[in-house]
Amino acid sequence: MHSKRIYFYTTNTIGKVDKMKLNTKTRYGVRTMIELAMDWGGKGLLQKEISESQGISYKYLDHIISALKARGLIVNVEGKKSGYRLTRNPEEITVYDIYKAFEPELLIVDCLVHDGKCTNERYCASNELWCELNTIIVKYLKSYRLKELADKQMQMNMDSAGSVYVI
Repeated sequence: MHSKRIYFYTTNTIGKVDKMKLNTKTRYGVRTMIELAMDWGGKGLLQKEISESQGISYKYLDHIISALKARGLIVNVEGKKSGYRLTRNPEEITVYDIYKAFEPELLIVDCLVHDGKCTNERYCASNELWCELNTIIVKYLKSYRLKELADKQMQMNMDSAGSVYVI
């Protein structure tokens, strides 16, 4: 079970400390995929259902769905205006697969852009640190399966449903 949270802090050009974070499309892509994973084996979900369930605007969800389809992670069930479903079992889809639908590669520092190799690696003492950290993050995202997130979300949904009292 994955329980660690990883935060990175960077300093911007005016000295303010910022968190390094994933973009909104990636986060919403993961949420969309969780929703579809919970429907695995079902009839598929309409975009409107995903939008309402996840609190993502219908129009913004167009971009998310388009990227997930282009990456081959989801398909239309029966053509246009139909629901969506996963193309593979949620056990086979990693968080890194979803990430790659929105970003070409995970690079935590700009100097790793050249195939993960810094052009100054022979002169930079921190190069090994950044390369290893980048590798650790990628391995972590590759080790986390969509099914784990879907199972956790279903449990959370059941737990919160059990705490609602009707008088």
